[in-house]
Amino acid sequence: MPTALIGAGPIRNRPGPFRELLHRAGFRTIDPEGGDVLPESSLREALPGCEAIVAGGERLPADLIAACPRLRVIARTGVGYDAVDVPAATERGVVVTITPGTNQESVAEQAFGLLLAVTRRVALNDRLIRAGGWDRTIALPLRGRTLGLVGLGRIGRAMVPRARAFGMRVLAFDAVPDPAFDAEHQVGRRSLDDLLAESDVVSLHLPLTASTLDLIDDARLSRMRPGSILLNTARGGLVDEYALHRALLSGHLAGAGLDVYKVEPPPLDHPLVALPNVVSSPHIGGVDTLSMADMAEMAARCIVDLKEGRWPADCVVNPEVGPGWAW
Repeated sequence: MPTALIGAGPIRNRPGPFRELLHRAGFRTIDPEGGDVLPESSLREALPGCEAIVAGGERLPADLIAACPRLRVIARTGVGYDAVDVPAATERGVVVTITPGTNQESVAEQAFGLLLAVTRRVALNDRLIRAGGWDRTIALPLRGRTLGLVGLGRIGRAMVPRARAFGMRVLAFDAVPDPAFDAEHQVGRRSLDDLLAESDVVSLHLPLTASTLDLIDDARLSRMRPGSILLNTARGGLVDEYALHRALLSGHLAGAGLDVYKVEPPPLDHPLVALPNVVSSPHIGGVDTLSMADMAEMAARCIVDLKEGRWPADCVVNPEVGPGWAW
């Protein structure tokens, strides 16, 4: 009987359609002990005996993949896969899948939650009142302002109707043109530098790659409008965090809403954590009860499809492993 390890914290030791799918297909499921993200020690103990993993945020480096000769599928719950050494998986014939189309609405809601927390001073005022304070500093409006989307994939597109509902103008930077979408939703395309210069709010929606590492650095932050706001619900590595700290401390930026950091959780002495105009959340943008159920079910379905000889092409991130691949 093949074994699937349940790694994603929110679904570990929990029932759901994802588990029923796996059981009906003849899989045994195991749920190692651990926190929200499984420690490497738990993975090294349990994963070598497994054929599949429904993965969350745990890191799967080359040496761990090499220690798992039975592993056939790494099914990520989410769309990011920078925690997985994909070339190492490909070399060993391990298919890596993601769950596109399941969590973009959740991320967009989180991005606007962070934006409102910054502009309306929600978190700061809550802390002040709990401490006996009462500061009626006037909030920043969203209506009439410009939202610049750096990346116009599924998540970036989910931001557009929400921005429109707040009365915002929308600009976007993306390498892939889509004139029909732009015309229908009144999205203006710009170069990255022009978008930064024209936007009151810049929201990041790109994957982390060698070319996007520290994309938002001192130079690009200096191009942003004085008094503008940066949102990052994508990956912490997109932003030079010390450059962002300088831009916030100087007053060039009015604030930042961050769901992601380069090191998670960030250390207590991280300079951004101490700033009152930074609102943070613990990398939960893509996870609400609905999106988590959808992601888990799609990840499980990818595993079952591969076991039963079907190729989930829209979900596979390393298709080069496909020719001749068999369970």
